[in-house]
Amino acid sequence: MTPISRAPLSKTASGQADLRGTNLYRVAIVGAASLKGKEVAEILRERNFPAVDVRLLDDDESLGRLEAVGDEMNFIQSIRADQFERVDFAFFAADPRSTRNHWKTARDLGDTIVDLSYALEEEAGASVRSPWIERQTGQPIAPDLQPGPVVVAHPAATVLALLALRSAKAGKIQRMVATVFEPASENGQKGMDELHEQTVNLLSFQELPKNVFDIQVAFNMVPRYGQRSELALDAVSQRIRKHYRHIARGAAEPALQVLQAPVFHGHGFSMYLEMEKQIGLADFSQVLAGEHVVVSGSPEDVPTSVSAAGQGEILVAVSGDVNQKNGVWLWATTDNLRVAALSAVECAETMTASRPRGQIQ
Repeated sequence: MTPISRAPLSKTASGQADLRGTNLYRVAIVGAASLKGKEVAEILRERNFPAVDVRLLDDDESLGRLEAVGDEMNFIQSIRADQFERVDFAFFAADPRSTRNHWKTARDLGDTIVDLSYALEEEAGASVRSPWIERQTGQPIAPDLQPGPVVVAHPAATVLALLALRSAKAGKIQRMVATVFEPASENGQKGMDELHEQTVNLLSFQELPKNVFDIQVAFNMVPRYGQRSELALDAVSQRIRKHYRHIARGAAEPALQVLQAPVFHGHGFSMYLEMEKQIGLADFSQVLAGEHVVVSGSPEDVPTSVSAAGQGEILVAVSGDVNQKNGVWLWATTDNLRVAALSAVECAETMTASRPRGQIQ
C-alpha cells in the first residue's frame, strides 16, 4: 500500500486538533521502550503513517524516558485508561501480560487493536494477519467496521509462508523441511542482555547468568531451554506452525524445527524443498525474487544476520542438492523485529478505511 503523506502539525496542535473530515489518526504504542515498540515507532515514521499524535506508553521502569518519534522527542508515559481515549490505533508491543491487562480498556474506548505480543490470538474475533502473504495470495482482508484484535503473524511464519508460496510457482513441492534459528531479540531486551552477559562472563571465566534461558546460549546452540525458564522453544514452534496455517492456507506445510542460536538479532532459515520435477536454479531464483525477497546473485553475496539487519527484505541464497536432483536448498536471513513491525504498521494501513470519519478520533 502506498504510504499516505503526513501533514506536519506542531506538538500543541497534535494534542488538540479537530480531525473531522481528515485522514489523520492518533496512535498509542504500548511497550514503547521495548525492542518491538521502538521498531514500530520507527516504521510509522519511515512509512509516513498519517499519525497526528503518537502516545508512547510503558511500565514504571521506562517512565519519563525520552524517545524520538519522527522529528519530535516524546516522553514515555504510564499506561492509564485515559491514554487510550480518542486513539484510533493501539499497538501492543509489550509482554503478553501487559497486553492482557490493558487491551480491553483500549477496545472499549473504540481503539483498533494491533497485537505484536501474541497475547490475544485466542480471543474471540481475533485474526492472525500478514499483509505480505495477503498480497502474495491476492486475498486481502475486507475492511471491517468493528474489527476484532489483529494479531500480527509471527515473523518466521511470514517468511516461511512467502518462500513456500513463491517456490510453489516454480513447481509442485513434494516435501519441505525448515530449521528456524531463533535470535535472542525475540525474547526482548532481557534476552539480549542475558546473551551479552553470558558472552562476557564466559570470556572472563565467571559464572553465567541464566535467569532468562536457564541454559548456556552464548557460544552454544540449543533445541530447548532449561526447566526453570519461563520460555519454551516448543511453544515458539507451535506458534509458527499455527500462524503459518492461518496465513498460508493450502500451501505446503514444512516439517519444522526451532533452535536457539547464539546471535543477538535476526532470524536465520535453512529450508530444503524437494520438488516434483528438477528445476534450474536460475529459474527457481527468478520465481523467488520480488517484493520483500532479494535473491543472492553470487556465492560471495551470501545472506547473513548482519547483512539483514535494518532491512525490510528476506535475503535468500539458492543452491542445489548433490544427492537429489529435484532438491533445492534455501538459506535466508531477516531482521525479525523489522518484519514484525512492518507487518503491524501495514495491518493498520489496511484498516484506516474502517475507522469512523467525520468525528474527532
